[in-house]
Amino acid sequence: MATNHDEHNGDQHVHVEDNDTVLPIDHPLDYYQVRTVALVNLLREKGILTLDELRRVVEQIEAQSPAIGSRVVARAWVDPAFKERLLEDGKAACAELEIDTDEVEKIVALENTDDVHYMVVCTLCSCYPRVLLGQPPTWYKSFPYRSKAVTDPRGAMADLGYTPPEDIEVRVVDSTADCRYLIIPRRPKGTEDWTEERLAAIVTRDSMVGVGEALTPEQLEEGKGVIVR
Repeated sequence: MATNHDEHNGDQHVHVEDNDTVLPIDHPLDYYQVRTVALVNLLREKGILTLDELRRVVEQIEAQSPAIGSRVVARAWVDPAFKERLLEDGKAACAELEIDTDEVEKIVALENTDDVHYMVVCTLCSCYPRVLLGQPPTWYKSFPYRSKAVTDPRGAMADLGYTPPEDIEVRVVDSTADCRYLIIPRRPKGTEDWTEERLAAIVTRDSMVGVGEALTPEQLEEGKGVIVR
């Protein structure tokens, strides 16, 4: 595999070649992107991986989204027995829905109630339940959030546009490489007769991290629901 660099206004354009296949990267690359392409080239040349293997990994990552976690929460809302199993063993419960969580050692589900509100942070880096929520948002990985979530959790939530009730206890849980958390948000009123699929549309990423609530029926009508797929 060869890498060709074309100069254009001081920026580098890179073409990655794999046998007869050319994958053009036709936009300017920054320093770290150029290094990434060079690393891919080296791994390919040494026979450690192929571009097809790399594509499959990228596709797997891109297939992960908050819609997966939304399915889990919606099932917990409509099936009390499943919710109990989810709270007892998150990985086993996810397996019931044919969700592959092998890359995570332990998944702990916590339920927000009228008395307690959980929120998740990773104080050391950015440990996050990607198999359920996709890639972490930028704010989750930022130092301001990671520090403020511990010292001023209500303030950290307010920075993201959410203010929990004053009379509720806020508990912060620290995600680690061995343990990832999924928050089951409070079920909004007015959804008692909703189908599981419709409920999944109001479960947002932020509500499953604990820095927000599930959408209300009114908000869903305004088109703020998540895409279920």
